[in-house]
Amino acid sequence: MIRKILVAIAVSLVFCGCSIAENASEKKAEPQWQMLFDGKTLNGWVQHGGKAKFEVDPNEQAIVGTTVPNTHNSFLCTEKEYGDFVLELDFMIDPNLNSGVQFRSHVRPDPNLGEVVYGYQVEIDPSPRSWTGGLYEESGRGWLKDLSDREFARKAFKPGQWNHIRLEAKDYMYRIWVNGVQAAEAIDFKSRKGFIGLQVHKVKNSNVRQVRFKNIKIQVFD
Repeated sequence: MIRKILVAIAVSLVFCGCSIAENASEKKAEPQWQMLFDGKTLNGWVQHGGKAKFEVDPNEQAIVGTTVPNTHNSFLCTEKEYGDFVLELDFMIDPNLNSGVQFRSHVRPDPNLGEVVYGYQVEIDPSPRSWTGGLYEESGRGWLKDLSDREFARKAFKPGQWNHIRLEAKDYMYRIWVNGVQAAEAIDFKSRKGFIGLQVHKVKNSNVRQVRFKNIKIQVFD
């Protein structure tokens, strides 16, 4: 009887050890976070679209996008393309400007504009409508998931402050959080891979508007 008990304990310990090993293996397999912005330079980034100005504020360690009137939407884009990933960043925006974060996006030549960026976008919308965190297709179908029926998500955005975005793009499922509140979720099959971009929306007047981005990091699952 004692022998049976000891055997049972040994078997239990083996299974327990296997479980711990499997958990450790799973944790090891979790991709490491990579910084997409070093806080000092725009290395690894390239501008497409319009002629808005992108520069680095070294004190804030932030990318600053500044409007230029009468130019098309401007985007600062990663040189690399990404498929499955989790992206996190912080942003702060002028209340009279619109912006967004492109992902799985591309650029095409245009006879009138020079080039046009197109693809998925996490909306940044500080207007009273407050659809920050909605899913939009830039230069394509438009809104894929707005926040018209998600009042709790619209309230997550903090005007005049730093805000946090988390985006999960895995297979064809997209989930977006704003300051820890899930704003949008959608399934769409149009694009599987592309660059990440930071938008400065076009403006008509000469008033200077800015959007800032920092702490831009990515976890790649490709």
